[in-house]
Amino acid sequence: MSRGRTRTVACAAAVLVAVSAAACSTEEDRVPSIGYAVNGSITTYNAGTTEGAYSAAPQAFARVLPGFTMIGPGGTSVADTDIGTVTAAPGQQQVLTYTFSPAAVWSDGVPMTCDDLVLAWVARRGDTETSGTAFDPAATAGYSDIERIDCVPSQKVATVTFRADRPLVDRQSLFGAGSILPAHVAARTAGVPDVTSTLAGGDADALGRLAAAWNTGWTLPTGTVDPAVFPASGPFRVESFSAEDGLVLVPNEAWWGVPAATDRVVVWPAGVDLSEKAASGDIEVADLPGGAAVPDGFAATAQPGFGVEQLVFATSGVFADPAARRALAACVPRTALFDAHGHPGYDAEAGRGSGVVDSRVTLPGTLPYRSVAATAAERYRTTDVATVTAGLAQAGLTDPTVRIGYRGPDQRRAAIVADIAAACGPLGIEVVDASSDTFSPLALRAGEVDVVLGGTAGGSGPTGSASATAARTALLGGQNVNLGGYANGRVDELLNRLAVDGSDATVLSAGTDVETVLWDEMPTLPLWNAPALTATASGMRGVEANPTVAGAGWNMDKWVFVR
Repeated sequence: MSRGRTRTVACAAAVLVAVSAAACSTEEDRVPSIGYAVNGSITTYNAGTTEGAYSAAPQAFARVLPGFTMIGPGGTSVADTDIGTVTAAPGQQQVLTYTFSPAAVWSDGVPMTCDDLVLAWVARRGDTETSGTAFDPAATAGYSDIERIDCVPSQKVATVTFRADRPLVDRQSLFGAGSILPAHVAARTAGVPDVTSTLAGGDADALGRLAAAWNTGWTLPTGTVDPAVFPASGPFRVESFSAEDGLVLVPNEAWWGVPAATDRVVVWPAGVDLSEKAASGDIEVADLPGGAAVPDGFAATAQPGFGVEQLVFATSGVFADPAARRALAACVPRTALFDAHGHPGYDAEAGRGSGVVDSRVTLPGTLPYRSVAATAAERYRTTDVATVTAGLAQAGLTDPTVRIGYRGPDQRRAAIVADIAAACGPLGIEVVDASSDTFSPLALRAGEVDVVLGGTAGGSGPTGSASATAARTALLGGQNVNLGGYANGRVDELLNRLAVDGSDATVLSAGTDVETVLWDEMPTLPLWNAPALTATASGMRGVEANPTVAGAGWNMDKWVFVR
């Protein structure tokens, strides 16, 4: 059912002068509720878990759970000083001081403190094994490089000391939007006094309960959401959630910064009938799959995303042998696919979005990219019959069937899979479209598909940023975002070096060495920068298309809809 439209009372004096009329008309016609369609599922408050990372949580909760930084439309992490400040201490060892704003408080009235950072660290560092239960972070990059956090429970300041040999390059990505959750809620759920003393005490049973609370304690219920369990730290808080009525966000009365510009944002997960909800006035902003149909009356911004569309291979089953992965890659006509499906609605002459991507660990448009990408030597651009035949023979495969999964309906990705099937079928590889409207990239880990077609780390919706960290992490052994289970000690060594040395010389040398291995072992086949599409209804103000994992929701507190 449509939520309808309501208008505020008109200014009676507006008819007196033109200036007054202009001043009042915006307020008079402002619609107090905005609908936002995201290109992903909504299941959990916690974007840091494996499930949360493959959901729309980064888009839906960017202004519900802000952090010390946010990812802007340019792809870089920018400071969010409403939450607090970060200062670096002098010296050889990397030491950062995180100071929460004195006014920073959760919507339930509990101050934001260093305990909240300690929870984020212990949950995401990836080495806290407990009695039968462990934290389930999607990725540990950066957090695993922290040696310790000095925190006096309930205080506003945390001193974060990195390992002496791990001065992190991408430190701005730590403790960003969506990563800081209420430690006091986790402690209450786990039945412990506080996170910091529990970690220091080393009680395995208590840590196990804390891990369980972080992993599943913020699964979204249907109906009214308990504000004591889901407190917010941003300009919005969650009021309710259901498949029928969406995720309802309302202003956080305890917010200390500039108030949200609208009274209500309803976030709709993937799977809703976009055209129907746009026509009924329930959606005004949408993050859409590249090349998707834009609702009538909507304006659209199409641009290349920072994430890289790719095929992520399983390293078991039909693809246990790298030769089999090379065989499939050799029958994929990447150049022809890019020309047909890789840049819907835009034509970039250089850099991001201008062509097939030939590096997994450096980004198009950066200085080292061209040299590192040259490692591919323009292989796997067109169908190579000899390589397909040799690869299948080496792997001992005859007429294999390959299931490619992605979340549908998605006409562009369906066409990509159909074209791959047409190219590979005559060479003895049957390609099956294994998409569904409930598809999760985690199906690859479960053995339900052989390949995922998605963005960075196989994500279905918006992915990537101006940092290569997420792309590199997805190739590290043992990471949950490494969907195919790929592991190579030499690759791990080189990627860990890149995390602490961002010089062009190191990126060039280590990046080239990594790609030499990856083009041989083929855990993924990069295609091109994943297209990003943002659609807005006539009358929307303040929306800034953001072709990163943050999506348009990164600044939803600035949105205004005027009729």
